[in-house]
Amino acid sequence: VAIGLIALCFAEAGSRVSLTGGPYAYVEVVFGKYAGFMAGVLLWLLGTTAVASVASAFAAGLGALVPALASPLPRALLLAAAFALLAGINITGVRQGTRLIAVVSVAKLLPILVLVAVGVFALEPANLAMHDVPKASTISRAAIVLIFAFTGVESALVPAGEMKNPSRTVPRALAIAMIGVTVLYLAVQTVAQGVLGAATLASVKAAPLAQVAEVLMGPGGRLLLLVGAAISMFGYVAGMTLAMPRALYAFARDGFLPRVVGGVHGRFHTPWVAIIAQSSVVCALAVGNEFETLAVIANLAALLLYFACAVAGWELRRRGIQDEGSTPFSLPGGPLIPILTCVVITWLLTSITVAEWRAVGYVLAAGTM
Repeated sequence: VAIGLIALCFAEAGSRVSLTGGPYAYVEVVFGKYAGFMAGVLLWLLGTTAVASVASAFAAGLGALVPALASPLPRALLLAAAFALLAGINITGVRQGTRLIAVVSVAKLLPILVLVAVGVFALEPANLAMHDVPKASTISRAAIVLIFAFTGVESALVPAGEMKNPSRTVPRALAIAMIGVTVLYLAVQTVAQGVLGAATLASVKAAPLAQVAEVLMGPGGRLLLLVGAAISMFGYVAGMTLAMPRALYAFARDGFLPRVVGGVHGRFHTPWVAIIAQSSVVCALAVGNEFETLAVIANLAALLLYFACAVAGWELRRRGIQDEGSTPFSLPGGPLIPILTCVVITWLLTSITVAEWRAVGYVLAAGTM
């Protein structure tokens, strides 16, 4: 429900402002360049911590597959080698980076679809029964982690300035993505909990879907899920290693970071300094933190950005801002949807700890300076 409200706000804002840049473009149009830049900083923080969290989970998954890689030193060396490889590939050119992404994308959904198709016939209805109603604070804290599954929806809006007819394309694309992702995750959760039971599922700290697959299909199923998960996470990290350094490069180009960060390789014509800097930051975060810690910080940055976009979308409608010659998507109920979005986001933010607020605050303070 929370992410659905957010997507509706994005749909209206994206249909009114077809500027490349997505969320921070909407904020800049309404609130000015400083607010737009800070939205860009939040977008960078979201991407950086999200990649680090998935990289941490990638190392944990490989540790489950190869136990020798689970201890701290081999884990750190594995992450360093992975980021060195990805940085090297992306420094040599965009074509090489996109080829890698295409290769890993082909296989990453197959194991999940196999798991759902097999598991739907092995569900135990008793495992899906809810015996106690959880506290609101428990739900909000769980949602803060869970919303990580949906973050990234805003990245589809970034190239809006290059879309044909964004007033129709943006709302439709968001609707298709949101419905598809929601159905897929509900199916995965239903199978996992229906097979293992809530208590057993909650006790599995590493690669829970691999354990579900082992119950359903034996050791071969476990191996399939572990390999598939590793491919999927590596593919995500590879894709974001291609995209996120460009944000640092843009900041340096526009004078917000030292000019050296915007250095372009003389032979390959890629922002090699930004690629190395971004990869080093993400690798350090992944080595020193677990998935949940980084995911929550990414989600905090995302929710602050989404809050700003909800307000911006409301203001865009109030001012009547829209692309010339287009009919924007208008939310029903006037300001009701943006208000509900802000209320839900505020409720989610009540579960954020002081340490998590501090981490995001430091980044925003650094951006301000």
